[in-house]
Order: sequence, then C-alpha cells, then structure tokens
Amino acid sequence: MNIGILILAAGRSQRFKNAGGKGSKLNLLLGEQTVFEKTLLNSMDSKLAVHVVTRPDNEGVIHSCLQYNIPFSLLDSDGLGESIALGIKNTSYLDGWLIQLADMPYISSSLLLCVANNLNHHSLVRPVYGGLPGHPVGISAKYYSELIKLAGDDGAKSILRHNFVYELEINDESVIKDIDYPIVDNE
Repeated sequence: MNIGILILAAGRSQRFKNAGGKGSKLNLLLGEQTVFEKTLLNSMDSKLAVHVVTRPDNEGVIHSCLQYNIPFSLLDSDGLGESIALGIKNTSYLDGWLIQLADMPYISSSLLLCVANNLNHHSLVRPVYGGLPGHPVGISAKYYSELIKLAGDDGAKSILRHNFVYELEINDESVIKDIDYPIVDNE
C-alpha cells in the first residue's frame, strides 16, 4: 500500500493563546527546533510521503514546508474535519493516511512506520497508550468518500466510532502527548 502522512497544522492555537502563549504553538521552540519542525522531521524520517495542511497566515509552518520541499495545502480552518477533508482530497493518489497532529512532536519515525505497517492489514488503526486513544490514526482509502466530507472539529471520530478500529497497544506516551500550553521548561 502507498501510505502517506497527513500533518494537520491549521488550528488556531486557541488553548495555547488563552494560557498566555504568543502566536502559533507550532512555531514555539523546543530546543533547537520548533514544535512543527520536530513533527515534520520525524515524519520525513519515516520515508513515507508527507503532506501538510496549514493556515495561510502561519509563515513559520509554510517556511519549513518550503525549506524541506514538502507539499502543503492552505486552509483558514474552522475545524479538524475540514483540514482532514482538504488534505485527503489533495493526496487522493494514496491508499491510506496517517492522520498526524502537528502539535505532537514526540512521535518517532519508527512509531509512524509501526502504524503504517498495521494499516497494511487493517483499514483503521489507532495507537493506544494506557487505555487512552492516541495518534497518528491510520485510515485506509476505503473511507475516502467519508473523509472528504468531514467538517467541524471532531476530525474523523465519526468514522472511528462506527467501524472496527484495530487498537495498537503502544508503550510510549508520545502517542498522547501534545503541546497545548506554553512550555515553561524547554527541552
């Protein structure tokens, strides 16, 4: 199967801003790189195709995509569903997607490949850590027509709720660890 990673980077960073953060959390430095750069580089290290959906005003994300020659789509998004739909439409040549949130920089390339490998055997794959559902979510092209109609902020939950999802038990909290609030201690 030809599986790619769809990085969703079109959020408004509202929780981050409400907690005192400035600008987009994706442009926040984590050590030497931004949150988005770490997510992007880990995705690129997997050697899977990568496509990014971001906001037209997020110059940091756009600059990183241009720097690494990563295709991207622009969307003034009102929700995760809309971002997924646009990304899926613009990568319709793929047989499956790993839906990766841009604010989850700790997910390694080997973990991405693990989910992708399981997507070769199951049409829906979700990593689970300590009973908590995580990301990236693997979705096969079997759900293409449903994916391109998504809207709102629930992402692909409607598809996951009504179909069998292979739960991949992962002993790595990175699958549930995101950046929603300003970081006090940079790593």
